[in-house]
Amino acid sequence: MPLIMRLPLTPPRQAGFSLLEILVSIVVISLGLLGLAGLQAANLRDTQTSYLRSLASQLALDMADRMRVNLTGVQAGVYNDLNGDIDTVWATRPELVPECLDEDCTAADLATEDYRQWRAQADRVLPNGGGTVCLTDADEDDIDLVYPCENNCVDAAAYDPNLPFIIQVEWTERTTKDEEATGSRTQGFCTAFRP
Repeated sequence: MPLIMRLPLTPPRQAGFSLLEILVSIVVISLGLLGLAGLQAANLRDTQTSYLRSLASQLALDMADRMRVNLTGVQAGVYNDLNGDIDTVWATRPELVPECLDEDCTAADLATEDYRQWRAQADRVLPNGGGTVCLTDADEDDIDLVYPCENNCVDAAAYDPNLPFIIQVEWTERTTKDEEATGSRTQGFCTAFRP
């Protein structure tokens, strides 16, 4: 008797994934995870930028408060043009600046000490932090508060209660390679106020 083999009418069912399907799914998952990592990096960079800007805003308000406390110095014109690089005597040699912890401190000494402490604080909390304070002769509506805002300052103007002061805080931010070749740029925050 001859043996006859009968073939099944339906093909056998597949019992698992093929190697090709597994490789394709790994590639798709890897691309998704790379996209998430890129979003997280952008989020961290933007969070750092927001943090630095909020610190700059707080520093500007700090100097405004210092000026409101020392109205005698403001009226004497001591705050009219406070500026200087971070390498100035005030920032690097605090022993040369009088400390105003006693009652013998004049309004001018207090203004100098305010600026020294403010600049030192800006240098501590912001990367390459610094700032300037100056009097402007422009109306508040005409002041250009886009950084840099020094072009609104007037040279050695006498104090006038109708004229606002400009406080500018600046710092260095890291940039992406596409933005600038140096990898960093100077950012700033400007505000105008009347003590």
